[in-house]
Amino acid sequence: MRLLYWWYVLPLRIRSLLRGGVVDRELDEELQYHVDRQTEANVAAGMPPADARLAAVRALGGAEQHKEACRDRRRVAIADQTLRDLRYGVRVLGRSPVFTAVAVLSLALGIGANAAIFHLVDVIALRRLPVADAHRLTEVRARNVNGFGIHQGPHAEITYPLWEQLRADRAAFDGMFAWGSQAIFVDGASAARSVYGLWVSGEFFETLGVPPWRGRLLRQADDVRGCGAGGVVVSHAFWQAHLGGRESAVGTRLTLFDQPFTIVGVTPPGFTGLEVGQVFDVAVPICAAALTGGDALERRDFFWLRVMGRLRSGWTLERASDHLQTRSPGLLEATVPPGFGTELVDRYRAFRFEAIPADRGVSPLRESQATSLLLLLGLTGLVLLITCGNLATLMLARASARAREVAVRAALGASRARLVSQLTIESVLVAAAGAALAVPIALATGRLLVAFLEHAAGAIELDLAADWRLLAFISAVAVMTAVVFGVIPALRASMVRPMIAMRQASRGLGVDRQRARFERVLVVGQVAVSLVLVVAALLFVRSFRNLTTVDVGLERDNVVAISFIDRDRTAPSLDRQIAFHQRLVDAIGTIPGVVSATASTHVPLSPGSWTHFFTVPRLGSGDQKPSRFTYVGPGYFGTLRIPLRAGREFTRLDDAAAPRVVVVNESFARHHLAGVDPIGATLRTIDEAGYPATTYQIVGVVGDTRYSDLRDESCWCDGADGMPPIAFVPIAQIPTLRPWPAVLVRVDAPLGALENAITTRVASLKPSISAAVVDLSSHIRARAAGDRMIAWLAGAFGAVAMSLVTIGLYGIIAYLTSGRRNEIGVRLALGSSRAQIVMLVMQESVRLLGAGLVLGIPLAMLAVRTAATLLYGITPTDPATMATATVAIAAAAIVAACVPAVRAARIRPERWLRCD
Repeated sequence: MRLLYWWYVLPLRIRSLLRGGVVDRELDEELQYHVDRQTEANVAAGMPPADARLAAVRALGGAEQHKEACRDRRRVAIADQTLRDLRYGVRVLGRSPVFTAVAVLSLALGIGANAAIFHLVDVIALRRLPVADAHRLTEVRARNVNGFGIHQGPHAEITYPLWEQLRADRAAFDGMFAWGSQAIFVDGASAARSVYGLWVSGEFFETLGVPPWRGRLLRQADDVRGCGAGGVVVSHAFWQAHLGGRESAVGTRLTLFDQPFTIVGVTPPGFTGLEVGQVFDVAVPICAAALTGGDALERRDFFWLRVMGRLRSGWTLERASDHLQTRSPGLLEATVPPGFGTELVDRYRAFRFEAIPADRGVSPLRESQATSLLLLLGLTGLVLLITCGNLATLMLARASARAREVAVRAALGASRARLVSQLTIESVLVAAAGAALAVPIALATGRLLVAFLEHAAGAIELDLAADWRLLAFISAVAVMTAVVFGVIPALRASMVRPMIAMRQASRGLGVDRQRARFERVLVVGQVAVSLVLVVAALLFVRSFRNLTTVDVGLERDNVVAISFIDRDRTAPSLDRQIAFHQRLVDAIGTIPGVVSATASTHVPLSPGSWTHFFTVPRLGSGDQKPSRFTYVGPGYFGTLRIPLRAGREFTRLDDAAAPRVVVVNESFARHHLAGVDPIGATLRTIDEAGYPATTYQIVGVVGDTRYSDLRDESCWCDGADGMPPIAFVPIAQIPTLRPWPAVLVRVDAPLGALENAITTRVASLKPSISAAVVDLSSHIRARAAGDRMIAWLAGAFGAVAMSLVTIGLYGIIAYLTSGRRNEIGVRLALGSSRAQIVMLVMQESVRLLGAGLVLGIPLAMLAVRTAATLLYGITPTDPATMATATVAIAAAAIVAACVPAVRAARIRPERWLRCD
């Protein structure tokens, strides 16, 4: 029955709300009908028509009271009132287009900036993977494994032999799988192209619960040791972009590693892989890694996979970690890598596996940029807070200007709740318009931020389309801002006393100076928060400048780095590889415009490192020491202009048949040789797989250089920080030559003119080799792209903060000064000079400024401490930065206060005295 009641009543109430005028006319007609019927009855009873109608009206009672009772019965009065207030609010805001435009645009920029960074944080760090039961997805990882053996790619956590052991013991998991990533060349009809490939075990798609979009996905039968060129799966994006989205694409051949693979299926559009910011193109069974010509399936020191699983029902992460800890000794003992010294083997046996959440996938981008994005989110929040303060001040000033209107409405019987409702709805309209405009601003700003991040992390694929999370965030922020800058001014305005307000309005007064305390508090808060933003801006700009001007120990200008990918999977002997690479270097060196060319296994300031442990026999202690090792060709130090401090450089005579020699940097000599003359000293490396223990004689010392990071690198020796110890070995004496080493070239011609010549010369020597040329200066600048992003945005926020505080202080001083015009007129009439009036007004601004700075300095010192790890070459409490920010805010505030002060000094006394 209740349902039937609402089935009948709800449409009537909606009709009353949407078509109120029609319903009111129908109500008038119904009341008139009752009056007419009663009149007819009275006439039939013998009453004169005029008396009959009067009696009918008296019998009905008050018509308006009946109408109100009917309206109350509909229970839509509140909604109807709100609609009326909305229409009135639109008209009021339309009469003040400048105020409305400034308020809406300010809010849109503040909310949009916050929403853009929140959207990035959500996509990179908060959002779960689009797979079934993502909360049960868990990664199995060994602690402290980085730095042991060889690591390839961003997902190098587990070796294949370790994966086989883990797969055999899955008590804690319903399903387990391994995966890795690699750039793969796909041979097309015209030319080979590089795609982003995944190595996946047979249980990958089944465990994740990913359904096929077309065909089928890989199964356990596709991933069996000894498999050949079998089936592969392509992503939906690859299917659309490169296969034309054809149904017939399933079953066709795709050439990978010079082998024909069959496309067996396509993944659905929503699945892009497990790495946030990266979209895979091709998924290949792990067993096919044997076709690449390497021994990735056999090597026990080659880390290139990740292992994940889905927790079994009833198991927790803690229980799974305890189980893995217990099983770790047996798993590691079964996979001890050969060729390592006793100390390194003991370190391997000490690893312990643990289970960690993997519901949000994996992301090197998250690990490198999460702190920066959270910091920017905090800075944009402060900008929005200042914006709200400015708008609150404007709304208060506007409410004071409308005091007569509010007083008249109050005198006519409007309740305080009714006044607050009307004024708040105006703020809600401004906030709603700002939120609507913030959506495109957020999307555009998000794409701009991704462009900054791409310079630091390479190509990034993020879904930044508007979704419910972004819209919910914008809506929540809009509601909050409406409360901050709308409700409080509305409450203040509703406290008007009609008689006083009417009297002040008639005398030209618009400000109750005693009630302006809240406005003063707002300005003090704006000054304090603005100081925090300006301090942060100066710190990050100076930090970025320090980073980009840091001495890296070499001359980066006019140097290009050439990297190679060889699609030929044959493995010639080491001697033939070294000889061919030397011919490659010589051929590049003869290109016109090339001054010198050399080889290196590590491009300076590139991610990754190669570390050897060694002993120094002369010291007699036998302690193992670590150092970065780089294998370089003759002319390396001259090409990069690294100064030689002692001894000699490498020559072509330092080949595989010559005695083993090494050149060390100054940090190596300082930390590892304990004051011993380095020239002639020997060091002996510890056994590692593929790198047997070798005794090297130090023949030279060169200046310190940065290795992989522009920031100070810990040299992990005696707790000292600074340039890392590096040992350089002739590339002809390398024990194993895996990928082709890079070639570093000093040029005296533009890169654009040389790039084609370099790639052509390389292809003429071996067509299967593809060369990529990059300017070393650009490469090094890209390493600071994240810092550049923070510096630019923090600087922009600081400039916005100074602008807002200038506007805010100008507004409040002008507002307060307008209420003192009669007083100023009296002072001028009694003989005060214009300068005295200016100083009188400036005193107010100086007091507000001083209070804001006193509050802001400790607040800034406290706030910027949290960003200490992102700064370089400067402390968070740098006195010069604090002083500069304080002077900048003070100067902007004084300029803002001078305008209303000068205007106040120019008023004509007779005009305002006439009001009294």
